Amino acid sequence: MEFSSSLIEPQELYEALQDEALIILDCTIDKVGKSLKGTPLELIPNSLFFDIEGKLSDPKSKLPHTLIKPQQYEEEMQQLGINQDSTVVLYDRWGVYSSPRAWWMFKVMGFDSVYILNGGLPLWKKNKYPLVKEYAHAKVKGNFMATFREEYYADKEYVLAHYKNKEVDIFDARSKGRFTGLVPEPRKGLKGGHIPHSKNIPFEEVLDDETYKSKEEIASIFQHHLNGNEQIFTCGSGITASILAFASHLIGQQKLRVYDGSWAEWGIEELNLPTEL
Repeated sequence: MEFSSSLIEPQELYEALQDEALIILDCTIDKVGKSLKGTPLELIPNSLFFDIEGKLSDPKSKLPHTLIKPQQYEEEMQQLGINQDSTVVLYDRWGVYSSPRAWWMFKVMGFDSVYILNGGLPLWKKNKYPLVKEYAHAKVKGNFMATFREEYYADKEYVLAHYKNKEVDIFDARSKGRFTGLVPEPRKGLKGGHIPHSKNIPFEEVLDDETYKSKEEIASIFQHHLNGNEQIFTCGSGITASILAFASHLIGQQKLRVYDGSWAEWGIEELNLPTEL
């Protein structure tokens, strides 16, 4: 099965709930300073847990939720029962927060039949669709295969090699205060400021609370950068950068990379990487 857009509405998912090819993944992580731990678990029926901060983060990395190796990602997706012909729908319990990070992870690992539920669990609940209190578990191991696609990925070396390139646009999803260095970083040991030549689009600007804004509104936000340039997205740790990357994807941009380390790496004081205020 396929949906008409990478961003789907609750009614579309509700009508597809019985499709055998459908895999629904809850991709929720805590926000900075906010947590859903300890709150009653409410889930869309048949949801499995996509563990961004646990099994799907490199435990050897000193940076938060660093992308794991393709072989490990492949094994984890197989354990979730995902097949090469599955249709994967992603959501989170905040609305739109960490589900775009999961979308980017699937894309960089070579899987395209992946969709984001607009509004996540809050909008699903507003539509009074059914809820469950426990995660589902895969009955059979899937045959998912990971093929790493470098064209979706940026590391420190790639950004260093391209941040001066006029045919590359770098977008920072952090708040204006953090971008300008006027507000301290929430993680210790990080400088203030931003990658030189980057532009600031705080991720909230492409959202209406828990949902994405219309394509027309998003295009207006990116209006000065609809030039076919390659785009690199960064933030504090690669989560909200993915919100912007998906927004840009929605309006037809194709050359999209997420800087996995983001400011959690670039801003480390002892690295002495170029910065601006």
